[in-house]
Amino acid sequence: MANTETFTLTRPELRRLLIAYNVDEKNIEKLFAEMEKAHRHINIVSFIGMLEKTNLGRSAISHIMRRFGMDDVAIKNAFEMVDEQRVMAESGRLYSASVDFGQ
Repeated sequence: MANTETFTLTRPELRRLLIAYNVDEKNIEKLFAEMEKAHRHINIVSFIGMLEKTNLGRSAISHIMRRFGMDDVAIKNAFEMVDEQRVMAESGRLYSASVDFGQ
């Protein structure tokens, strides 16, 4: 069984970080609304995906993760999981395609 850690960042602190990286208020509110839907507890892969939707680059996201207290190895692993999930999603779309040969 995998060891799970929980990292906490306050809403005001996250808002300040996002503003520092020039994320606009509309995207900040969207992010917070998504987090509220998840009862403010989401896995790191989903959270990185949410941050990427605000147009943050990986270096900015890494900085935010460090503010959570994550070390560089954990951050690297989280990004690898995000990439792996994307590959799986893309290949899933490929396999769900169908071809119909008409007469």
